[in-house]
Amino acid sequence: MSLPTDPAALWSTLTPGPDGLVAAVVQHVDTGEVLMLGHMNAEALARTLASGRVTFWSRSRRQLWEKGETSGHTLELRGLAVDCDADALLVRAAPRGPTCHTGAPSCFFRPVGEPAAARPSAVFEQLFAEICERKAGRGMTNRAGKSYVRDLLAGGVAKIAAKLHEEAGELAEALAEDDRGHIAREAADLLFHALVGLAHRDVPLADVAAELARRMGRSGLDEKAARAPAAAEPDEPAPSG
Repeated sequence: MSLPTDPAALWSTLTPGPDGLVAAVVQHVDTGEVLMLGHMNAEALARTLASGRVTFWSRSRRQLWEKGETSGHTLELRGLAVDCDADALLVRAAPRGPTCHTGAPSCFFRPVGEPAAARPSAVFEQLFAEICERKAGRGMTNRAGKSYVRDLLAGGVAKIAAKLHEEAGELAEALAEDDRGHIAREAADLLFHALVGLAHRDVPLADVAAELARRMGRSGLDEKAARAPAAAEPDEPAPSG
């Protein structure tokens, strides 16, 4: 059964607690990862629907707060669902930067008991978030006050591209060996520098994931053949026959 999208009508279908709030569980729209838990009142829900950016009611400050209004790490609304008891919302969102104030992609990063192996997607998200933090001038530096990421970004495309060529060559050499650890280390170096390149051009990981998702279930040969051919250089004749 679909619910109304009008804020007042939608709120009338909910069952808030004695404090007038409903829980709002935020989920990453692409990965399904749970990012955070907040609370909404009628005004926060209306503001979220009107602006397209997730807004909560802060129980500690007793006021509305839009996620990322000071940090820039907003949550862009992609969908809403109501639970069976109508006292909680599932908010599907696209995060712009880390969701947690600690810099982690998700607020739920402390396992109970033996830590499980980190999901690859979570590692990439956290690493990319940290790179974006360095780009913004925030975060850790070494004892001399320098940051490798900021040095790369300051060098622009030329410096980043040079590192990508270097790391790709080293990975190619490692693949010729039978040393899984070496291959993993060189692959990590290449992927790290690729993420720096994305951050330099302000291309979010979600765009890369969307492109890969678009290609899934399709022959790689067919996908490549469907791409527009690169234009020939002015002094290079176009191939014939």
